[in-house]
Amino acid sequence: MTASNRSFAVLGAGALGLTVALRLAERGYTVTVYEREELPGGLAAGFPAGRAHLEKFYHHLFRTDSRAIRLMEELGLGDRLVWTRPRTVVLRDGKLWPMDTARSVLTFQPISPADRIRMGGGLAYLKLSPSASPFEGKTASSWIRRAMGAAAYETVWEPLLASKFGARHEDIALPWFWARVHFRTSRLGYPIGGFQQLYDSLSHRIAGLGSEVQLSSEVKRVAPEAGKLVVETAGRQDRFDGVVSTLPLRLTASLAPALPASYVERYSGVQAYGAMCLVLGLDRPLTDAYWININDPGFRFQPAVEHTNLVSPDEYDGRHIVYLGNYLPMDHPYFGLSKEELLQEFTPGIVRLNPDFDASWLRDLWLFKAPFAQPIVTTDYRDRIPPHLTPVPGLYLANMFQVYPQDRGQNYSIALAERLVEKIAGGCCRATSSLQSNS
Repeated sequence: MTASNRSFAVLGAGALGLTVALRLAERGYTVTVYEREELPGGLAAGFPAGRAHLEKFYHHLFRTDSRAIRLMEELGLGDRLVWTRPRTVVLRDGKLWPMDTARSVLTFQPISPADRIRMGGGLAYLKLSPSASPFEGKTASSWIRRAMGAAAYETVWEPLLASKFGARHEDIALPWFWARVHFRTSRLGYPIGGFQQLYDSLSHRIAGLGSEVQLSSEVKRVAPEAGKLVVETAGRQDRFDGVVSTLPLRLTASLAPALPASYVERYSGVQAYGAMCLVLGLDRPLTDAYWININDPGFRFQPAVEHTNLVSPDEYDGRHIVYLGNYLPMDHPYFGLSKEELLQEFTPGIVRLNPDFDASWLRDLWLFKAPFAQPIVTTDYRDRIPPHLTPVPGLYLANMFQVYPQDRGQNYSIALAERLVEKIAGGCCRATSSLQSNS
């Protein structure tokens, strides 16, 4: 059977799902994307704010994000990308310290000159190391202590690891830390008008190829039936030759009861935290930095991202946009608070960033929450990554838990989607040995 008479469903209209759908449609498959939200984009989806869309969770591109840049250019959005070098700092001892160039590392006064040199050497080693393979089986905490010294670890890196991974911060895999250092650049890109343009353009291109993106369409069940896979939504059932789920494995398993319990248990042991962002629309700037890693104790958010120090506030009717983010266990009390209650919790920290801050500065306030947003990337994480092809014939799994040693990001989702489609097209939906690998 050729691609032209085969059909696929894709569950989720984030960067990964839409790229899978686009590449399959380009190859002649008929594709239906199911998305329960009103807009495509997943965690990178936006909401109207002035004349642009603003992301619910802060986003930008690095110069190394070649797959995302290429896709935007392919969709005619390349001229919207603006590249700048915004101020990226670390808050330590009540002062904002630059930490985005070799020179700034060597002038970071909270540690001694000898420790700065040692830290700079460790960062350079990771930057120049071409692969994460030599770092497998090691933790970031032990390697940083040994390579950069206890002072650098306790002053710079441990607060950042602890803010992201909580009690598990000592267990985080060194390949994850390598990826953060190796691929990141000081020049950052952002599309004027917001990333929602990318997802809208992907949806339109998919529709132009004879496929469709169904928004506000929640999948209730996926089940094999007579050599097909039935996707059930409210009030209808559709049959497909294949299904790609971009949802976390446990959620996929709840929709696809035919997945064996042994398979689900083997690959669903990875823990993940939820994400929340309190987004402030202010009538004036809060700071002069774009990204503030908060290494002083006592703050209830990490990081603080002043988006309008990357993009002009004119895009948002003059509002200055500040994200206050958190990764927390999904049973944390903060997930039960309203935006007003959370603002009360965060206000002492906001005042520490700018003692002049007053509630009268606030013009808008938004709160967004997402489960399973931050995988806990421990040293055994790699062994728990599920293959794309599940035990249910024709059902594929493709989600951010498979972008290791990265843990998330539009670029890596796009790259994963394109690799998966190459394998699907090469195997024409058959369970070949190549489909058992995520490489």
